[in-house]
Amino acid sequence: MKDLVVDIAKALVDSPDEVDVKEVAGEQVTVFELRVAPTDLGKVIGRQGRTARSIRTLLGAAGMKLNLRFTLEILE
Repeated sequence: MKDLVVDIAKALVDSPDEVDVKEVAGEQVTVFELRVAPTDLGKVIGRQGRTARSIRTLLGAAGMKLNLRFTLEILE
């Protein structure tokens, strides 16, 4: 799942070498912390958060199939 988030983020940004995803596994939820270059932050979030919401939807759908819960946090 981490690879999925990395691939999507790298496809969206101008500087893909600065994409960093940290996986924090909890008891019930796995959190993916996404860091990108400050200039690419808007591209990952999208207009009114649509792109970020779409990535979260993909994680939710994949999690349903695996019986796991995933969340995405976009950090500055």
